Amino acid sequence: MNMPWIQNGNRSEVRAEESTGEDQLSLIPAWSVILAIAVFLGVQYMFQFVMPHHRHEMMVWRILMGYSWGTMLATYVLLIGYVSRDVKRRNMSAGLWLLVVIVMPGGIGAVVYFLLRQPLLSRCPHCGTEITSSIHFCPQCQFQVAPVCGRCFRGVQVTDVYCTQCGHDLAEDQAPARLRVYSD
Repeated sequence: MNMPWIQNGNRSEVRAEESTGEDQLSLIPAWSVILAIAVFLGVQYMFQFVMPHHRHEMMVWRILMGYSWGTMLATYVLLIGYVSRDVKRRNMSAGLWLLVVIVMPGGIGAVVYFLLRQPLLSRCPHCGTEITSSIHFCPQCQFQVAPVCGRCFRGVQVTDVYCTQCGHDLAEDQAPARLRVYSD
């Protein structure tokens, strides 16, 4: 299979960049996990021992309500922990965004945060300028940091054989060696 583009000529680097789901979970701090477990157990204690339960046929409903409310509140605590770390990675005001996420009711603050958060920045390997991941050429030195079509200069995926915008055969392009895959 001919794959004309790949970053740094190494397939494993691209797979590592694409598999960020596990990295996202590692952003949740330990204090948030411990607090979420404590909140979940506290809600269970409240529904089972604090609230009056004279009728035994209501036991199923108490268990269901305890688990659902406990899960919802524990998830909210984990979300606050995630935001507390993610906001620092993106060079945004941590205090302001934590206040927004905590104070706005019903998780609306978290939705606002995810809609308005800044993109992650990386450094150009050639000159060191901070750039966003959506940029294909460095704005300071014109270093090509991501694969593009040779005809329309729009971004392409590393597995594309033809440009999805103009249909150009990507194998014909004279790509820099660091962005080419060597045929098997």
